[in-house]
Amino acid sequence: MNMRFSVWLWAFIACALAVLVLALVPSPPPMITTGWDKSNHLLPFGVITCLGCKAFPQRLTIVLPGLLAYGALIEIMQSLTPKRSAEWLDLFADCLGILLGWMLIRLLANNRHRK
Repeated sequence: MNMRFSVWLWAFIACALAVLVLALVPSPPPMITTGWDKSNHLLPFGVITCLGCKAFPQRLTIVLPGLLAYGALIEIMQSLTPKRSAEWLDLFADCLGILLGWMLIRLLANNRHRK
């Protein structure tokens, strides 16, 4: 494993775990917010997707559906916690974040190849 791969991998794992913890704590700590719940789902899943695409560039057929399954798992786990709830629109926002993160990585790769 080279150093570059390892940095992306650790950033991916750290971000995914942070999202899981924040999604499941009964009362999340005060934090920066976009002001809209759905964009609070879209943004972290976009970031996790970018990190996942950089950590596993040859495995996107596993990473992208895996992230969608991760979002669904978080919603299921939230439905089992007393002070949180699951919503289909949250999963949809996660899906849009995944799509936007993947599109950003592709755009950046295309721009790099043009230069």
